[in-house]
Amino acid sequence: MNRAMIVSSPGETAANAENLLHNLGFTRVTLISSASQARRLIKSDSSPELVLINTPLPDEFGLELAETAAEEAAVILLAAAGTQVPPEVIMVQKPVDMRLLSDAVSLAAEEGSSLTREDSYLLSRTDEIRLINRAKSVLMKYLKFTEPQAHRYIEKQAMNNRQTRREAAQKIIDTYEK
Repeated sequence: MNRAMIVSSPGETAANAENLLHNLGFTRVTLISSASQARRLIKSDSSPELVLINTPLPDEFGLELAETAAEEAAVILLAAAGTQVPPEVIMVQKPVDMRLLSDAVSLAAEEGSSLTREDSYLLSRTDEIRLINRAKSVLMKYLKFTEPQAHRYIEKQAMNNRQTRREAAQKIIDTYEK
């Protein structure tokens, strides 16, 4: 993680949080004072990987912004005790203890990296399934297989040739669709 956004009224907490994020390795830290401006940046191409919200904000409390931001990034909410937050948001109670905030940022960064690994795994699996389905349709088109026959053929080719199903599917596609 290297992009962070602090949504806060100007003050000591915002300045301390900015210093903390820089010290923890965030190279691009943006300081914003309103929820509406933060929403625009969160939805942009250069959206942050971590959003730190210091409640209350000038134009809203900050819970709605936290829910919106949690769809795109890891979120830490600085709020008074008893504030109900969604489960995907990490809350740090006010007054803010910087050691506790540092631990929360580390936790958010760790969760973000594990999500990235999971996302890449899911994308890889999705690509593999698409490739296998394409190979099945090629077999159905050129060899008049049924879908179960095509599926079985791909799996059998993979086993017989000591390949992954992805490799077997790619070989089928390369053979029939030149």
